[in-house]
Amino acid sequence: MRYWLGGLLLVAAMLAAAFGYHWLASDPGYVLLRLGQTSYESTAVVAFVLLVVLWALIGVLWRLGRWPLRLWFRRVRRKSRERLANGLVALAEGRYLRAEKELARATQYRELRAPAMLATARAALALGETARAEAALDEAAQTAPAAALALRARLRRERGESAEAFRLLAAEAKTTSLAPSAWVEYIEAALATGEGDAALAALAPLARGQALSASTFDALETRVLAAALAQQRSADGLNALWASLSRGQRRVPEALAAYATRMAQLGQPLPGMSEIEAHLRKDWSDVAVLAYAGLQGADTGARLRQAEGWLKPHPNSVALLTALGRLCVAGKLWGKAREYLERALAISETAANWEALGDCHSGEGSHDTAEQCYRNALRLHRGEASEALPGQGLPRLGLDTKAVVVEERSEHGVPRLPDLSR
Repeated sequence: MRYWLGGLLLVAAMLAAAFGYHWLASDPGYVLLRLGQTSYESTAVVAFVLLVVLWALIGVLWRLGRWPLRLWFRRVRRKSRERLANGLVALAEGRYLRAEKELARATQYRELRAPAMLATARAALALGETARAEAALDEAAQTAPAAALALRARLRRERGESAEAFRLLAAEAKTTSLAPSAWVEYIEAALATGEGDAALAALAPLARGQALSASTFDALETRVLAAALAQQRSADGLNALWASLSRGQRRVPEALAAYATRMAQLGQPLPGMSEIEAHLRKDWSDVAVLAYAGLQGADTGARLRQAEGWLKPHPNSVALLTALGRLCVAGKLWGKAREYLERALAISETAANWEALGDCHSGEGSHDTAEQCYRNALRLHRGEASEALPGQGLPRLGLDTKAVVVEERSEHGVPRLPDLSR
């Protein structure tokens, strides 16, 4: 089909050329150009060809005249890019004075001025030159206002001025015109200043931008949900916020724990208990189990019986054993608490179960042992090794023959390997 179309076009062009030739041959036209006492006569065809040749000659001369200027601009562009690259490398290396020097030279090329000034602001702030950093951001804002605003907020937040950063972005946040990095800074500033509701409202425009990876956004969303729920001042407001969340958000363990804990603090522990129990029937969560054990004002006996029912499907869960120990401590069942907590410690030491064991010994009146437990909790928190309690040297040497990890089997009776990380 393409060959037929090309052939037809070629035939049409040949016919047009033939008719044009006969038309020009019969009347080639007449052109008279008079300059002073001199006259120039020619046919229209020759005049047209001369005009085309003159136009082409002018174009060639124009390009030749611009050639040195283009070479100079190309050199400036190349040198500016090299200086920008050197400045960014120096900034990453911590050579801030050199970075400022290189970046200042990179601003000679207009297209590189904004990134150079943004990097200059970071270098100036690292040197403690706040005024110079603000001046660099003001200049960068002329060509890249969104990036300059986001970096200005970030620098203020890094200086500990989260309230200033929040106020700086609040006006633009109302119009939902912030850049993705500015939305992140707005959320971080809101969390730092206790504005959980503002941070929660900012999640939607940030999600629409799809600027963060799924894991990064999920981690940020988890923090925001927990903060927004924990900062509610009334049970009605908390219930309204909880009801407004999506099903997926209500399944986030940290959000569930924050809701249940805050409801208990507001004097209504039952809704939080029910939510955690319903969640744990479907999805196991160490965070939710520990929050369940810490609910204020809830029936300790009922929670203990419920938690002991979870022990059969999760016999090696350190979080569950710690939660059982805490519930037993709350119910003053000291012997039972020690059994659960020592078993949890034998599986995996955590600061939480050492602290709970300290509470147990303190309740029994063994204050020296309790102090040792608290010291071990602090040691683990600092990343140091714990010390054996008095009279427990042999078990820590591995001579205790009592089984600690219980064998778990699937619904088909196949043994499962224990997950000791829980």
